[in-house]
Amino acid sequence: MIHYAGALAALKRTAAAMAVMTVMAMLFASAAVCDAEEKETATTEEILQILKDKNIVTETQYQELMQKAEAEKQKSEEDYTVNWNNGLNINRNDGAFKVKVGGRIQFDWGAIDPDGSLEENESNGVYGDNDLKGNGVEFRRARLFISGSLWEDVLFKAQYDFGGGDADFKDVYIGMQNIPVMGKVLVGHMKEPFSLEEQTSSKYITFMERSLPTGAFSPSRNSGIRASNTVLDKRMTWGAGVFYGDTDDDGDSDFNDDTNLNMTLRLTGLPYYADEGRRLLHLGLGYSHQFRDEGSTTARYRNRPESHLTDVRLVDTGSIDLDGADLLNPELAFVWGPFSLQGEYFWTNLDASAADDPTFQGAYLAGSWFPTGENRPYSTSSGAFGRIKPNNNFGLGEDAGIGAWELAARWSWLDLNDGEIEGGEENNLTLGLNWYWNPNSRMMFNYIYADVEDRAEAEDGKANIFQTRFQIDF
Repeated sequence: MIHYAGALAALKRTAAAMAVMTVMAMLFASAAVCDAEEKETATTEEILQILKDKNIVTETQYQELMQKAEAEKQKSEEDYTVNWNNGLNINRNDGAFKVKVGGRIQFDWGAIDPDGSLEENESNGVYGDNDLKGNGVEFRRARLFISGSLWEDVLFKAQYDFGGGDADFKDVYIGMQNIPVMGKVLVGHMKEPFSLEEQTSSKYITFMERSLPTGAFSPSRNSGIRASNTVLDKRMTWGAGVFYGDTDDDGDSDFNDDTNLNMTLRLTGLPYYADEGRRLLHLGLGYSHQFRDEGSTTARYRNRPESHLTDVRLVDTGSIDLDGADLLNPELAFVWGPFSLQGEYFWTNLDASAADDPTFQGAYLAGSWFPTGENRPYSTSSGAFGRIKPNNNFGLGEDAGIGAWELAARWSWLDLNDGEIEGGEENNLTLGLNWYWNPNSRMMFNYIYADVEDRAEAEDGKANIFQTRFQIDF
């Protein structure tokens, strides 16, 4: 579903789009200049040949001028490299700067069919003004970004998402790399180092939406400072940072005297890694302590039923007065050729005396299989999964293949009942089919069976969800 923004949001969206498009135009112009310089050199060679044929220059003069022309051509070619590698890349070959421009589009279709109990909840106002039953379409993500490095060590990225009708900050940061011990340090708006599923980009996740507990508990993106590095020949990664816990879609936090900080860290390891990642065992652990001022902040834990097409949350704690919180997240992944398993457990304990210091939990377990033989690629530098590359890209030509096909299933569980809080408990079963046309585009289908119970003042019920995504990234 697409929401209509006001005049201010429209102006912000237009300004951001113009900024990104201007940069892209400048980069394409740079590529054109390089091409023009090459053509100019070729024209010079032709002119010199004509001058030689008409005996206007001597053989010696011709050879000297040709050497100068070739040197200028070689210099021009060596100054910049322009290529397409999952986005437009322009690199100055002396390492002074590297720039990449790209984006992604994810367009979703879907229908949600709740049973009579959930429909009764809807009619009784349990979900507010939001509709659960129905069908529709949504641009889930529509992003543009520019990223790169300056003089090798300074990094930057500016990414905006236009899905939903406005321009929201995603990854917007500057940083430095190649720092002894610290590795890479980023300052700005980015993901906190927490959860394998959260760290895996939405371009590469196996299902259309992340699992119930990931969406409910993972802190995702906030503004702050983050350091990360690899050790033991990239068999281990670590990341740690301090972030403002109330960052909005512009990357800003509230300006007041209240403490609202998250201290988050994540450690991963590869006890087994073979065949260039076609066989591996991944272990990880994430932890976040959220500092809050007593009696001045609130928290709310909830999630959609693994479908972003509706704003209904089948489980929801409501607002809880919060003095602090601790989040713990062990993670596991196993890849054996075309087969993979992945699971995480989430434990969240609140320092909330008015609500009896509740503890909430969640977990998921997912598996997938590529009948076409591919495997989920793993990034040893980030401790997360990456881009699927079909053995044979799909196409209609004589030598084209069928692309890559993936069958997947996931169980996820979210329990928001403890102490004085009765937010409900939900179990979801998701079946997925992914068709990768090539490394940059795919089609996804998900069927979700959602079962919810024990929510205060709401009937237990079930829902069937059908949804499809068309995706391209560049």
